[in-house]
Amino acid sequence: MNILHLDSSILADASTSRLLSSAIVGELLQQRPNAQVVHRDLVADPVAHLTGAIAAGFRAPAGAPVADPATLGEHARSAQLADEFLASEVIVIGAPMYNFSVASQLKAWIDRVAQPGRTFRYTADGPVGLSGGRRVIVASTRGGMYSDGAAAGMDFQESYLKAFFGFLGIGDVQFVRAERLTKGPELRELSIGAANAAVRDAVARALKS
Repeated sequence: MNILHLDSSILADASTSRLLSSAIVGELLQQRPNAQVVHRDLVADPVAHLTGAIAAGFRAPAGAPVADPATLGEHARSAQLADEFLASEVIVIGAPMYNFSVASQLKAWIDRVAQPGRTFRYTADGPVGLSGGRRVIVASTRGGMYSDGAAAGMDFQESYLKAFFGFLGIGDVQFVRAERLTKGPELRELSIGAANAAVRDAVARALKS
């Protein structure tokens, strides 16, 4: 089994999403000791945000001019990121909510792996995902409560990730969630404990599918 492990929190060792994503990968390795893991820390080793010149590496029209060496290097990185994604069977993502959505570092990675002809394709009836058969487990962390209640309509984090991976053809997206992390030590401890307790079940479901 090949596992792709992504982290996107800016909080380093203080990050709950990193703690949970590491626990998920640890449980996967407990169940599949021979699995291979590729870990990308999207903060320590950031992926450059998409530009027209970078996007031309996988969206260029025929006859497009040859790019400069630095841009060609970014084209090679786009190919590498897609290769890692397509080689994986399980993708584990540490994804904190920042301003109601995902971290910009994770969005940069998303923009680089959404490649027409590789991870999805255009058809006369609309786009079709080419990345089915993979499973995604997201370690989702939020300071407030967004899975229910008055703020639920402001969740553009989990809903976005589910929609994006669905666009690529991946319907198996699970969330191991810790919320209310800024609402006092007692609620924080309870939420992290519940999330850690959910890791084993999430991994078991991913390995069954």
